[in-house]
Amino acid sequence: MNSKSRCTATAATLVLLIIAQGRAGQGGRPFELARQQMVDSEIVAAGVQAPRVIEAMRTVPRHEFVPVAQRKFAYLDMALPIGEGQTISPPFVVAYMTEQLDSQPSDRVLEIGTGSGYQAAVLSGLVKDVYTIEIVESLGRRAASTLRKLGYKNVHTRVGDGFAGWSEAAPFDKVIVTCSPESVPPALVEQLREGGTLIIPLGERFQQSLYRFKKQDGRLVREALLPTLFVPMTGQAEDQRRVQPDALNPKIENGGFEQVVGDSDSPVGWHYQRQVHRIAAADAPVDTAYVTFHNSVPGRGSQALQGFAIDGRAIRQIELSTWVRAKRIEPASAREAPIVAITFYDDQRATVADVALGPWRGTFDWKRESRSIRVPTSSREAVLRLGLFGATGEISFDEVALEVTTRE
Repeated sequence: MNSKSRCTATAATLVLLIIAQGRAGQGGRPFELARQQMVDSEIVAAGVQAPRVIEAMRTVPRHEFVPVAQRKFAYLDMALPIGEGQTISPPFVVAYMTEQLDSQPSDRVLEIGTGSGYQAAVLSGLVKDVYTIEIVESLGRRAASTLRKLGYKNVHTRVGDGFAGWSEAAPFDKVIVTCSPESVPPALVEQLREGGTLIIPLGERFQQSLYRFKKQDGRLVREALLPTLFVPMTGQAEDQRRVQPDALNPKIENGGFEQVVGDSDSPVGWHYQRQVHRIAAADAPVDTAYVTFHNSVPGRGSQALQGFAIDGRAIRQIELSTWVRAKRIEPASAREAPIVAITFYDDQRATVADVALGPWRGTFDWKRESRSIRVPTSSREAVLRLGLFGATGEISFDEVALEVTTRE
């Protein structure tokens, strides 16, 4: 996948652990310790329960699937760049999708979007065979080499457009898609066996939901899982996309948290939500709803995020604003405190700037805060994050918004 997220205090501690015990390439023990800590604090604590999935996450060496320069971040619960404008999904997302797939030892699984090969490696120990397709040739070949080097013999790789699936190996018991098309590619429906399961993120470029489909009587029956944010499915799927992002008019969707997903209290448009509740109450400073993040364990993740397109060649500045209220906020450290932040990325999804509104601490009633932010000219997309990020206490937000100033 390939959603992006802010590191928590626990994650930052893991970085220090790796650095203190040895640099990458000086033995595997620091990575092993960091991996076990990551699984405990970011996967099990976040609600993944399937024992086989948890064991797979404890076993697969994620650091082997990221570039050397990124290995010190391998066991943070965050997406990392792997080249060619693509990312490796956060570990929680990999674990969650794998759990929802309900993989069985006899399954033959098709994966669309090999990326680094990490998701295929996690599936390898859970199923009979994994067939995985990557459209970017350099990534596909590198992933095949890594999987082969690490001994994942039941993973079969191919370079090609996943929109067409892998007809020679069909039918598949399960299909998992780790990039986002606007709608389900027809070939994947055809190649999924009757009674099989498909996990796929669908929607607009920056507004998607993760769905689980069951094939019944030749048709797909849909179940919405959660809002999410993946890189787009390129090739034919992208060529057929009807709704394109508007990089000249960036905005925050559902910044007042008035809209929810189905019958849930999960606000539409916000992804990777941790320890957050939407509140419908008369004390909202704007309209009738807001969100509250609560955390009592220092270092535990508590956040939500949203992506949007922005073209720094046309947008000179944005005014970021929000209403905020705090109760008994105690930062876990100077770098783990409540904020609203925007990270800007270039056309290769490399970070070009990271700017925050906040941090906040203590207790105070609703107040409106804002900050003017210069947009780097190389920016092509951005991710906005808000939450406690490891701090303890309670913080609420309402009417998160952007005001744009264009270049002359």
